[in-house]
Amino acid sequence: MEQVMVYDTTLRDGTQGENINFSAYDKLKIAIKLDDLGIHYIEGGWPGSNKRDESFFEMAKAETFHNAKLTAFGATHKFGITAAEDRHLNAIIESGADVGIIFGKTWDLHVKKILNIELAENLTLIRGSVEYLKQNNLEVHYDAEHFFDGYKDNPEYAVETLKAAVSGGADVIVLCDTNGGTLPHEVELIMADMRKALFNDPNVGKTAEQVCFGIHTHNDSGLAVANSITAVRSGAAIVQGTINGYGERCGNADLTTIIPILQLKMGHPCIGDENLKKLRKASLYVSEMANMPPIHSRPFVGKSAFAHKGGIHVNAIMKEPRAYEHMEPTLVGNERRVLVSDLGGKSTVEYKAREMGIDIDSNDVSTSELVAEVKRLEQEGYQFDVADGTFKILMEKLTNQFQPLFELDSFRVTIEKDKDQPCHSHALIKIGVGNVKEITAAEGHGPVSALDNALRKALNHVYANELDPVHLVDFKVRVLDGTEGTGAKVRVLIESRDEEKLWSTIGVSEDIIEASWQALADSFQFKLAKDKVNGVIP
Repeated sequence: MEQVMVYDTTLRDGTQGENINFSAYDKLKIAIKLDDLGIHYIEGGWPGSNKRDESFFEMAKAETFHNAKLTAFGATHKFGITAAEDRHLNAIIESGADVGIIFGKTWDLHVKKILNIELAENLTLIRGSVEYLKQNNLEVHYDAEHFFDGYKDNPEYAVETLKAAVSGGADVIVLCDTNGGTLPHEVELIMADMRKALFNDPNVGKTAEQVCFGIHTHNDSGLAVANSITAVRSGAAIVQGTINGYGERCGNADLTTIIPILQLKMGHPCIGDENLKKLRKASLYVSEMANMPPIHSRPFVGKSAFAHKGGIHVNAIMKEPRAYEHMEPTLVGNERRVLVSDLGGKSTVEYKAREMGIDIDSNDVSTSELVAEVKRLEQEGYQFDVADGTFKILMEKLTNQFQPLFELDSFRVTIEKDKDQPCHSHALIKIGVGNVKEITAAEGHGPVSALDNALRKALNHVYANELDPVHLVDFKVRVLDGTEGTGAKVRVLIESRDEEKLWSTIGVSEDIIEASWQALADSFQFKLAKDKVNGVIP
């Protein structure tokens, strides 16, 4: 099968997503990560539109990209001036990028009502802009904005805009479903009809084999990935998208889904097998840089993508993983997970113990007893399918294998409220680490924050700042039985991460501070135990 090239626009289109903002330095770090992933094209931004993108391209000039071509974005030149006079086109040229990509109007609605110019004048803008970039020795991609909507309204004119780009010398024609409303069967039919109309015109001067097509889709109908795959089946050789599907409104086509589908399911080489194993880490890295919680249910790379909860399922995958998995998770850098809950049984506990390196055969506790204790605790309010970290510690305690890296002696939390001032929280904590006693105090934005800061301070004295990379990703509190009012039992779930791994811990109590402490302490115990196994700490 022919190779499909991957074009990433996370740094430009992805930043148009709500609550997503990257600094120029953030963008550079992401670009380096994408290059390492084997992405073919990285769209750095629109250098003519803002200082941040101009700064990014300046910094990028000092970097060497080993796999990717850096792309600068822009638009066709303004009506009433020449292409050479347009500052946006010149900004693309001056950016130092390998590729210039410009969008132009394909839908006659936009030409008439947005640009307020004649249809023929728009064709001149497209042709002249592409020609100017080609004259300046750039590879040029032309984004046919709103192509599918334009084709539905006026197919003849939509094809004329593509002809203008081809005649100007465009290396790639990208068909855009900008509003995200096109359906897969429409993509297939429109691309087939478009190719016939385009290449049956002798004035085009190029054959179908000489024009490279790309696809750019949005997810407003939940079909961005499906439309991208359909376009590849219909002849597209370049797929645009963003990591994690970040983008305006409902987002762009998600490359973390598209790449494995193309490479593993359809046999189209994209980024290579070794790079494919980096896909989950790349997804987590970009979500961290975007300050967006990872979506566990994201296909292929999500934490739950290969998670099994039902006892029958677990029993089956222990014998044959293909029975309940569509692929081997390690191919995309993910891992199989078995979720412990009252839906599981002996098979679940045995699998999880083996997965976590816990020997449950060489002690006096039977698997049935372990299962019974898990189910009892779940009745108390624990939920182990979302708290692997706490479950590991529980299994170690029940099998007499737990070696605590610290033990609590006491803590005190105080909250101060002045009349016209916000609350102040202070925590005083005393812990034991072996024969050493540590007593520390710290402030925080709230009582849990103060506890977190005090515990970190105490442990960092002993474990040489090993907890510095650990930070909280999510903090959830749930009231388990509202009939008890403010005295109800609560469940606190903390999700933490370091540079390599996500883990979750849980606490349950009538006191929200105690429940938070349980989850927080388990999180740090889990991290330190992991580092001890890896030889990071003695």
